[in-house]
Amino acid sequence: MLPMANSTTGTEPTRPEPIHPPLAAKKNFVMTHHGIAIDDPYAWLRDPGYPEVSSETILAHLEEENRWFETRMKPQGGMVKKLFAEMRGRIKEADRSVPQKDGDYLYWVEYEEGAEYKKWWRRPVGAAEDGSADQLILDEVALAEGKDYFRLGAFSISSNGRLLAYAVDDNGSERFTARIKDLYTGAMLGDEIPGTLSSLIWVGGDKGLVYSLANEQWRTDNARLHWLGDAIEKDIELYHEDDEGFRVSSALSANEEWLIIGTGDHETSEIRLLPAADPLVEPILVRAREVGVEYDVDLRDDTLFIHANDRHENFRLATAPLTRPGEWTTLIEGSDEFYLTGFELFKRFYVTEGRLNGLDTIQIRSYDDAAQVEEVAFPEESYSAGLADNPEWDMEKLRLSYESMVSPATTYDYHVAEKRLEVLKVQEIPSGYDRDLYVTERLDIEARDGTKVPVSLMYRKDRAQGGPLHLYGYGAYGLAIPPGFSTTRLSLVDRGFAYAIAHIRGGDDLGRAWYKAGKLESRTNAFTDFVDVAKGLIARGDTKKGRISISGGSAGGELMGAVINSDPDLFGACVAHVPFVDVLATMLDASLPLTPGEWPEWGNPIEDREAFELIRSYSPYDNVRAQAYPPLLVTAGLNDPRVTYWEPAKWAAKLRELKTDDNELLLKTNMGAGHGGKSGRFQSLEEMAEEFAFILWQFGLSEEETAAA
Repeated sequence: MLPMANSTTGTEPTRPEPIHPPLAAKKNFVMTHHGIAIDDPYAWLRDPGYPEVSSETILAHLEEENRWFETRMKPQGGMVKKLFAEMRGRIKEADRSVPQKDGDYLYWVEYEEGAEYKKWWRRPVGAAEDGSADQLILDEVALAEGKDYFRLGAFSISSNGRLLAYAVDDNGSERFTARIKDLYTGAMLGDEIPGTLSSLIWVGGDKGLVYSLANEQWRTDNARLHWLGDAIEKDIELYHEDDEGFRVSSALSANEEWLIIGTGDHETSEIRLLPAADPLVEPILVRAREVGVEYDVDLRDDTLFIHANDRHENFRLATAPLTRPGEWTTLIEGSDEFYLTGFELFKRFYVTEGRLNGLDTIQIRSYDDAAQVEEVAFPEESYSAGLADNPEWDMEKLRLSYESMVSPATTYDYHVAEKRLEVLKVQEIPSGYDRDLYVTERLDIEARDGTKVPVSLMYRKDRAQGGPLHLYGYGAYGLAIPPGFSTTRLSLVDRGFAYAIAHIRGGDDLGRAWYKAGKLESRTNAFTDFVDVAKGLIARGDTKKGRISISGGSAGGELMGAVINSDPDLFGACVAHVPFVDVLATMLDASLPLTPGEWPEWGNPIEDREAFELIRSYSPYDNVRAQAYPPLLVTAGLNDPRVTYWEPAKWAAKLRELKTDDNELLLKTNMGAGHGGKSGRFQSLEEMAEEFAFILWQFGLSEEETAAA
């Protein structure tokens, strides 16, 4: 029973700190599939009313876990504060982006000193730069005031520059409310659309807005049209998707003449086109869905440009006449060496992006001469680069972004005619940063099956050989982890850590085949790659067994769970953020938001016994056993629709029951946030400071011993 409130002050007295970690009750629950019974004594941690979590028993357990986290981390409070101060000191608090022209205005965003959120600004092209013509068009600081969580989603300005449509999530559930502001008068229109989960697209001469609603299962199975001034009930469904595994999205063509409605899952897509001026006409189907064929489309005049994997897994670029959209003629062949990740059309040229040997490549191409290819050259051997904000159809210079593990983020303009890079802005680090103190390497470490796994490595030149090392990985959904810059990472690196990114199979770092080699029946390659990278770094002398800290989030949290099950003694500390660890139960529950769309990634254990047995063999929760585990920090979000809160809660409960060591196991649940944790730029730093303080604590590095160099 909770202590009663003080009758004099009306305040609750301080509760004593817990002296033992909370132990979740075990309740009988058995699920049977394919004739196999699985006992799940912690299934009760899923609130039956989800997405509403109202069970007092469940909430009390999560709060007890949070109190245990706070109690155990309390002695590390000084280190957390020190790390937070360092991290914050590397951020230029009063900062602004480089203005970019879009129509009659220049647009940019600013952070004010001490602000958690941005302000969005514009001024007319050609107006004085003294601030007299600047217009504040959206104030995130004001919108977030008094809220524990705030996230701006879609942001879209009408083609005439008058109206701003934007969407806000204020609890982390990723169900956004869309609103419209008149930028000429500052007034808010009466139109308000709750429950969106999509971009907001202006059509019909800026009189209509296309959006998608999240259904009860948090799936966007629709594209809807809202005419300004009409009641939401009158909105028109332009497209509805019947396949529960597919998601619908909408965009405008580069020339803004066509509305592009796409639907698909992780391996198949289908696209329809509607004239943006009149989106109620019969749509043009580009090509009917075919399992395993992914494609995306843009238009120039009456020609379709199609980026597709129908002929080669690394994609080709094809064209087709608008009148015969299914007749594709190859413009750029698919290649084993070059992974064509995408393209963008402009009035006088087009740009292809891709990766060669895992490194980003930007190529400017001529519409008239297929052989005319201009590749943008960058100064380092390992880096991350790409097209940034290029909103206009007729561009003479391209906005690019660039960074590496040792080079802060840089904004460039690339002058196409002159073939010249112009530096517009380099990320400032107020507390100081000397690039010459650091070195980055690109390694290839051999996995157990002979595959060479790329690893990006960063460390100080004065680091002691064999010191501690932090290893990060993800390895899922074909998402590459770029070797980019991080100011927070310096708080480990300056304390003698090397920092490594394992570009394991399951991502598409080396192309589509690399992705396929880490999914479905090949899923365990991602886990063994990560373990073999750790062992390879030890063999090189970069670190020692037990002196490796590891981290990953979401599907990367699944990775964390798998590798500490298989090789717990390799690692000295593990941080798993919103970890996808209850894979089997989640993939067996088609009512959950993401499950049907995830089957092409993991397999469908409901219908396929082999998929069931494979997932069961590696699902981290199902494979927790009686053994020693490394120190573990786990995070969760109560409102997370992607990895539901009960997955990390169940995992922590089972680990507490079975692990044979006395190492720390901490679970922290954000009670007012979702998948991304806290929302403000400094609030997120607090969580990073906690993560690093936990790692340093577990490595036995005291506050005095770990003063940043």
